[in-house]
Amino acid sequence: MGVRGLHGFVGNACPEACTVVNLKEMAEKYQIHQAGSTPVIVVDAMCCLRHWYTPESWVCGGQWLEYLSVLQDFIKAFTTAGIKLVFFFDGVVEQKKRCEWVKRRLRNNKEISTIFQFIKTHRRQPGREMFFIPSGLATFTRFALKSLGQETVCSLQEADYEVASYGLQNNCLGILGEDTDYLIYNTCPYFSINKLCLNSLVTVMFSRENLCQRLGLNVTDLPLLACLLGNDTVPEGMLENFRQKCLSGYSSAKQNNDRRTNTILAVANYISRVLRLQQGMKDLEEMLPLRQNKTVFYRGVASYLLPGQQSPWLLQIPSLETSDKEEATMCSDSEILQIAKEQHVQAENYLVYNILSNGEIECSNTLEDELDPELPGQALIFRPIRQHIYSLLLEDSKDACSSCPIIKEWFVYFGNQLKQPELVQPIKLDIPGGTPSLRTLWLSKEAEVQAQRFNTFLACFHLWNEREELQVLENSLKALCCLLIYLLCQVDTLSLEDLNAFIAQTLCLQGKSAAQLSGLQKCWLTEFQKLKSLICKACMKSNRALQSRQRGNEFIKESESRRWDSNFQRSHQPRFSSLYHNPNQCRGPRPYSTRFETDPSGRGYRSEDQSQKKRRFQYTPRWPR
Repeated sequence: MGVRGLHGFVGNACPEACTVVNLKEMAEKYQIHQAGSTPVIVVDAMCCLRHWYTPESWVCGGQWLEYLSVLQDFIKAFTTAGIKLVFFFDGVVEQKKRCEWVKRRLRNNKEISTIFQFIKTHRRQPGREMFFIPSGLATFTRFALKSLGQETVCSLQEADYEVASYGLQNNCLGILGEDTDYLIYNTCPYFSINKLCLNSLVTVMFSRENLCQRLGLNVTDLPLLACLLGNDTVPEGMLENFRQKCLSGYSSAKQNNDRRTNTILAVANYISRVLRLQQGMKDLEEMLPLRQNKTVFYRGVASYLLPGQQSPWLLQIPSLETSDKEEATMCSDSEILQIAKEQHVQAENYLVYNILSNGEIECSNTLEDELDPELPGQALIFRPIRQHIYSLLLEDSKDACSSCPIIKEWFVYFGNQLKQPELVQPIKLDIPGGTPSLRTLWLSKEAEVQAQRFNTFLACFHLWNEREELQVLENSLKALCCLLIYLLCQVDTLSLEDLNAFIAQTLCLQGKSAAQLSGLQKCWLTEFQKLKSLICKACMKSNRALQSRQRGNEFIKESESRRWDSNFQRSHQPRFSSLYHNPNQCRGPRPYSTRFETDPSGRGYRSEDQSQKKRRFQYTPRWPR
């Protein structure tokens, strides 16, 4: 994130830019000088997840109530000091950063593979040195913070830009995060989350002014420096030769400095000694070897300019002073689009606005073992549900051929090299009486619409015929049963023991505090049996009979001969059945291993025979009993 090596440079070669501050004392001074105003700190929540998430059992998803308790303590420390927090989350991946996003996702896949190899070898999860954020944590954290009464914002463009803009425009006390871009933006003070001591509210504040004094630059030069060094917008390799020339001509380079430190000093020296002298006489394009990359470079510099700001390096290209992002919409109903936008910003839903606006969504890495042949990636398991949701959202946006627009998916799973998005066709829901419109589902106040909402939800999971049994359950258990029935019918390697574990975990955690959980032994037996019976009956209606399968307590050590290449994985991806137009013929989702009709792009094909698949793969024990 940001400029690679800049944090290290500031810590090692420019300690004067790091000042230890007490946020409580700063808040008190703020209130003296800004009478009647509440000091606000803007929190880059994506930078803080690793700081907040401390449970030991992170491989298994960790302990939710303990995590919620950590968030409560974090908020309390600031509110006690009279500081208001505003939390920002990433809500979109901008096209100019898609390449960098893909590189990081593929790099994360290698880290995850190492984690699973460690588990199989040592029969325990690795320590925090191999820590990886559990799946969905950022999404769940948004709703957790909202439930705790906090102002939570989901960005419409790059989150760090919106954080910096909010901090500047609202005269905030500062920004709390861990991203070197906050050293580049000309905004309010930047505080380190990694250096924060919560009990005392003491942390490190990074000074742009002191950094510039060390480098011989002005604050307005920092965006240029960031792009010459390489960042998320300007690939680091694009100007490698230029940096080499700067380094070779930099006489003050010290042998006791690392190469990155000398490079930063050399590029800064070139800006102040060469570029600034020629500024005004020549365009930046003439002074730098940009060639065909000039547009990317200019956009990179302009991306650091907050509302109302200008750059002395971009005066001759005003059309690039601001982002050229245009909002292309796939939704024909402007009111619905506006509601989706507002809910997106307020973090009240997830991905809906991205679908309605430009029809492109992404899902980052999840903790999945690429060498486990029993379980397909979650991106593939849940694609049929997403296809129904796409159809529901875009039903009013059909073209003349009566087909919904194609959705572009950037979902990470083993075998997907993310060279381009996968084109996914929406699939119409099959509900007796017809599918209600999105406007009806969202805006209608009529009493009968609540039943329509529930029926539509069940139809996404192909559980229309289970509505009577599910209706009597409380909402959290309805969601659990729908999810488990769907998973058990899609993935035929899941067993009764897996079902028992899912239900037991849900019931044991229900209504218990973190302290109570530590002494919890055995309860909820009646409720356990009721839910288990409901789920098993629903699976039987779909010809899915759950079997007991007691896994051994030995892990299989993977050898190089078992490693799948991407072509092998793609040729054995799970095949999902398409929509069942007659609910009396099939009352639920089919197992992923059955034959079916279309691939994600809509082309017809048939999966390999089930008996062949069973001969090819052997069951692999995963966890001890």
